[in-house]
Amino acid sequence: MKNTITLLIPLMLMAVAANTSATQPSEVYNYYCAQCHGSDGKGNGPNVTKDFATDPRDFSKVEDMQKLSDDDIRNVILNGGASVSKSSLMPAWSGTLSDEEVDGLVGVLRCISQSKAKL
Repeated sequence: MKNTITLLIPLMLMAVAANTSATQPSEVYNYYCAQCHGSDGKGNGPNVTKDFATDPRDFSKVEDMQKLSDDDIRNVILNGGASVSKSSLMPAWSGTLSDEEVDGLVGVLRCISQSKAKL
């Protein structure tokens, strides 16, 4: 019983901490990113049809994601694809997302790709 309580306390604290954020990173991802990148991050969102002008990045490709620093990812989120000579269909979210939300998205993308940032 003592072991169960010892395990439950940190989980409860994490749940309380998670609920203090106005919007969870996964919710932000699902609202703003999954339309093109897909809920699984493989670039297969519902907006992507055979006539879609570009292939959205597949975040599940660890080799590709490890080439990017967290700042590289933040830059694309904030300034859009055109800022790094990629598709202008990737919008700039700097006027929409807070720094906290962008940091959360970086975490979501690292989780999807199971990659570490390029240093």
